Amino acid sequence: MTTRTRTQWRNWSGNQSATTAVATPDSVDAVAELVATAAADGTRIKPIGSGHSFTGIGVPEGIQLDMSALRGVVGVDGHRVTLRAGTRLHEIPALLAPFVLGMRNLGDIDRQTITGATSTGTHGTGLNFGGISTQIVGAKIVTGTGDVVTLTSDDDELRAVALGLGALGVIVELTIECVDAFSLRAHDEPLDLDDAVGGFLDRVESFDHHEFYWFPHTRRALAKTNTRLPADATPSGPGAVRRYIDDDLISNKIYGVVCELGRRAPTVVPTLNRVASHALSERTYVAPSAEVFASIRDVRFREMEYAVELPAVAEVLNEIEKLIARKGYRISFPVEVRAAAADDLMLSTASGRTTGYIAVHRYHRDDPADISAFFADVEEIMVAHHGRPHWGKLHTRDAEYFRAVYPQFDDFLAVRDKYDPSRVFSNDYLRRVLGD
Repeated sequence: MTTRTRTQWRNWSGNQSATTAVATPDSVDAVAELVATAAADGTRIKPIGSGHSFTGIGVPEGIQLDMSALRGVVGVDGHRVTLRAGTRLHEIPALLAPFVLGMRNLGDIDRQTITGATSTGTHGTGLNFGGISTQIVGAKIVTGTGDVVTLTSDDDELRAVALGLGALGVIVELTIECVDAFSLRAHDEPLDLDDAVGGFLDRVESFDHHEFYWFPHTRRALAKTNTRLPADATPSGPGAVRRYIDDDLISNKIYGVVCELGRRAPTVVPTLNRVASHALSERTYVAPSAEVFASIRDVRFREMEYAVELPAVAEVLNEIEKLIARKGYRISFPVEVRAAAADDLMLSTASGRTTGYIAVHRYHRDDPADISAFFADVEEIMVAHHGRPHWGKLHTRDAEYFRAVYPQFDDFLAVRDKYDPSRVFSNDYLRRVLGD
């Protein structure tokens, strides 16, 4: 284990930072010792993951735990795979390949640690699939007293720990229920916005994975539909060079230049969006699942995402479109729309209800005041629809609001009182969203 002092930490988006001591534990016992010492000293301690949250959920106060020395597979039992906490999502496909296994579903970014992704409620799309946390069937966690607790799917407290916001302890191992490896047939298709919105419910019911991206200031959207195939399905479609051009050169490098141009001259954003949306083309390809689920995201941004009841998606989008026009906002990033199955995790955004997700983004160098005003206006719409914000994406909600939209909110707080009675893992964000 190594320790160094007063290291500057900053999240991926650049809107959260802290200067604290850093410890890099290399074993479960080392984590337990660090936590026990912090608890005795009255010091706060927090694992920092990969910093892909936009909120302050991962901001450390006191000591940062760098979990990068705890990575890889602990063991495999049939479809159940136990991973160390610091394992990055993009590392998992290679780790599962020898066992011909895959993760049931993933989001569109794979830079996070497995524990960071699950603790914040990261999800993909698919009406028959929950977020990544719903794949958890076991966990090993160091509580606020330095005790090591092992949970299985028979333990009700796992419904809190599987999506615990980092408030319950330091997760050191997770057991994931995997599936047989599979491929995906990916079909990307430009649509008229009315078709994308009007057909959304039918498409999410008809296909394994469906989502669309609406380009503000236009009536155009890009629909992405993925169909699950056997692992040995023959790869097809655009080759590596074409996919690099589409998914990296255009979607990142050129798009970054477009966003910067829009920042310097906001009045040109609608024109740029119209040009970009009409440059979209249809394509179909077959590839291993992880290659299709994940996308490269190099252009930095700020993001707000809310979960609403699935039938409300069309109305919410209509209100956002009217808001942008009425207030004169210039939004260069597409609005992302996804869906997920209901689950029974205590603080999952899809807990107890089939869910639609709507995410709005702003380029990270846009005017901060304009970003804040836009997100505040969008949030007002979401709150009117009893929306639940993604725990790792920007919002202003507090414990009083969450108690109203999460029936199991107080059940989660009871687990927190048991696991972290002294609030060793607390920070400003958790004090706001969970209370003291």
